Amino acid sequence: EKMNELIAALTAIEAENGINKEEMFQAIETSLLTACKKNFGTSDNIEVHMDRKTGAFKVIAKKTVVESVGKDQDALEISLENARKLDSAYQLGDICQLEVTPKNFSRIAAQNAKQIIVQKIHEAERRSVYSEYKPMEKEIVSGLIQRKEKGNVYINLGKIEAQLSPKEQIVGEAYPLNKRLKIYVKEVRDSARGPYIIGSRTCPEFIKRLFEQEVPEIHDGIVIIKSIAREAGERSKMAVYSRDPMVDPLGACVGPGSIRVSTIVSELSDEKIDIVLWNEDPAKFIQNALSPAEVERVEIDKDGRTATVIVPDHQLSLAIGKEGQNARLSARLTGYKIDIKSESQAENAPEEDLDFDFSFLDDDDEDLTEGYFEEETEESGESEA
Repeated sequence: EKMNELIAALTAIEAENGINKEEMFQAIETSLLTACKKNFGTSDNIEVHMDRKTGAFKVIAKKTVVESVGKDQDALEISLENARKLDSAYQLGDICQLEVTPKNFSRIAAQNAKQIIVQKIHEAERRSVYSEYKPMEKEIVSGLIQRKEKGNVYINLGKIEAQLSPKEQIVGEAYPLNKRLKIYVKEVRDSARGPYIIGSRTCPEFIKRLFEQEVPEIHDGIVIIKSIAREAGERSKMAVYSRDPMVDPLGACVGPGSIRVSTIVSELSDEKIDIVLWNEDPAKFIQNALSPAEVERVEIDKDGRTATVIVPDHQLSLAIGKEGQNARLSARLTGYKIDIKSESQAENAPEEDLDFDFSFLDDDDEDLTEGYFEEETEESGESEA
């Protein structure tokens, strides 16, 4: 009767949790082999069969028919005399199958079955949560800060937890417990403890998704974000253009009374955001990227992906920016290494001496062109996001 209850339970679990009943049968049989090993000393020649209709268990031992059983070989061999008591057709070398189900095996089987069922339900729940959150990669989610541990911040998203490592946290940003926080989902991972999310608040994609949420023209694919360069917590530059000549991309991003960009700046703990016009002409694009500095002229070397930029003397420090930040972000935004000179420097220096002075850059800032670039073919589908 209890075994029939087990079959009924497995049938219900299959319907409710989507766990294949045959998979559970096989898992229960496999687990019971371990119990048999304790009883028989080996499980190499042991099989456990569970009746799929009644739930009854049988333990079958396969023994080789020999003339006389060797020392300590009772578990693996059976004498020809004893084998022929079971079936007169047995010959030497045949494999004889005997039922050797131990007493109280039903109780042991029921305990194992319960453990397997709990394990399978847990695995199914993990797969379900993973499948639910996997499509959220590269999107923004919101949750409550749950705990902090070893520099990591953990956010409760309901069925899953997100981890924000130190490098994905905005420097200087406070993360008080129970505060609601938005994060960008970099990856949904599965682990022995269950699925979890690798989140970020520092990547350029986070800004892109925030603008998609706030600016209908971006969400609908009218205004396109071409590239983003970011130094999280301090300043970002974003290049945009409009597919519709009647739509001003800068005005759309800023919003009436600056409400749209202000909302995003507030979300980013007052990180400054420069929104500039993208242009297919790299000289004009670089000029726009260096905003708010004024630019006199830009000389482009397309093959070398370098540009020499001449600015008025009084604009040099503004063009370079504090610790080189404006020039650095502009270089990442445009994909060009940028050589900035004042007018007097350009007039007084020989042409061959106009090499880019990187002295204002950090030592570890090796790749100036490491920005965030979207192919237009990808952007055309953003309205579906």
